[in-house]
This record gives sequence, structure tokens and C-alpha cells, in this order.
Amino acid sequence: MSENWIVQNMYRALQIWNGKLTELWEILSLPPQEFRDGAVWRVMLDVNGAMQAVGYALLVLFFLTGVLKTCGSVAELKRPEHAVKLFVRFAAAKAAVTYGMEIMVSLMDIVQGMISGIMRSAGFGAVQDVMLPQEIVTAVEGCGFLESVPLWAVTLIGGLLVWVLSFTMILNVYGRFFRVYLYTAVAPVPLSAFAGEPTRAVGISFLKSFAAVCLEGAVTVLGCVIFSVFAATPPAVDSTLAPAAMVWSYFGELIFNMLILVGTVRMSDRVVREMMGL
Repeated sequence: MSENWIVQNMYRALQIWNGKLTELWEILSLPPQEFRDGAVWRVMLDVNGAMQAVGYALLVLFFLTGVLKTCGSVAELKRPEHAVKLFVRFAAAKAAVTYGMEIMVSLMDIVQGMISGIMRSAGFGAVQDVMLPQEIVTAVEGCGFLESVPLWAVTLIGGLLVWVLSFTMILNVYGRFFRVYLYTAVAPVPLSAFAGEPTRAVGISFLKSFAAVCLEGAVTVLGCVIFSVFAATPPAVDSTLAPAAMVWSYFGELIFNMLILVGTVRMSDRVVREMMGL
């Protein structure tokens, strides 16, 4: 490690980015059931069990509401085809509330398999770290005091931008995990809407939204793979430039690449919804 404080400042900024990128990769490689040793998942299972009682109560309410709105008279209700249709709908909604957790876990397993497949096919065991080129270190260490003043300003601005991008990226990944937990916890309530014809759209929308949240992980992993390819070929360093211009050029291109990844992570929900037509 260089003893130059400007070089150390750049190293620390890149270490923060590399650390958050590694944390993101590790989070996405874990299924929600294993995150934080499964402590959060166990709590969500307990909440889901409590919500099932609410879901069963709403199941009856939505079913009765659907009967009143779809059957104009008692005679129509007695027709076999209507009776069978209502019974099948109620039974399917009851199964969705009872086995909703198993359905959602199956969806998560499918998406987790996609994420693992992307990681294996890309050939990355981990994301590539961003390294500081030796040419920049040598140029900065050879600067005098007056030349260090613009370098200090450049590294301060660049380091601050890297810090902000790092925490923005990891916050979005944690936010996706929290949304998965929220969906699984309250699942019995929206799934009970399948019991009534007028309300079944609520249940369909819930399942589509949950699938979209799960698929955000796959889009994020693809963004990491693309960034790793960029990181494997770092920005070119023009050694003929002044040290401040050299550092600014390097950080400018590096931050641009980082912005692409952070933008992909932030817009992963929009990308998934556009692909699925949601």
C-alpha cells in the first residue's frame, strides 16, 4: 500500500466499491431461505401462518361477494354448471391460500436456478475487483505539493461519487430481498381474492408482481456479469497527461461504467415488467 494520502484515498474508495459488489454477488447467490442464516425467513413463515387465518376469512367474503355479483337469482345458482364452477373456484382459492407458500417457494427456486445458471455460464466465481493502475500510482507519488492540490480535489469528488454509487447499488439489492419477504409474509391475503370472479384479478396481479420481484435478481446478476467484463479490461491510462488529468480521465470512465451497473440494478424492476408486459 502506498504511503501517499491521495493514492490511499483512491484505494479506499475502490475498496468500498469492491466490497459492496462482492456483497451483492454473495446475496444474489443465496436463496431467501438462507439469507442471514434463515432468521428472517423463519419470522416470515410465522407471519404467513398468522395471515392464513385472515386469508380464510377473506376467502369466504370474496366467495360470497362473487356469488352475489355473478348469479342474478337463486334459480341461476341452482344450475349445475354454475354450482360446479363456483365450487371449483372456491376449492382452487382455498388451495392457493393453504399452499401459497409452497407455490412461492417453487417460483423462487426456479429463479434461483436461473441465477445460478447465469453465474455458471458466465464463468465467474465472483465479480472482478476494480484495481488502481500502477501508472496512476506512480504519477501521483511523483507529484509535488502544488500539483497535489488539484489531485486532492479530483480524488475527493471521484471517491465521493464511488461511495454514493456503492451504497445506492447495495440498498437496491437489499430492497429487493425485503420485497420478497414482504410478499411471502402477506401472501394469503391477496391469494384469497381468487375465490371471487370480480376479485380474482387481485390474486393474478399479486403472483405476477411476485414473479417480477424474483426475476429482478436475474437481471441484476446479468448486470454484474457485464460490469465484470468491463472491469477485466480497465479504462486506458494516458501517461502523457498531467497527473490530475490522468486521474480525472480514469475516474470519469470508471464512474461511467459504475453508473451503468447501478442504473441496471435500479431499473431491474422496470426491465422485468417491460419484458413480461406487466
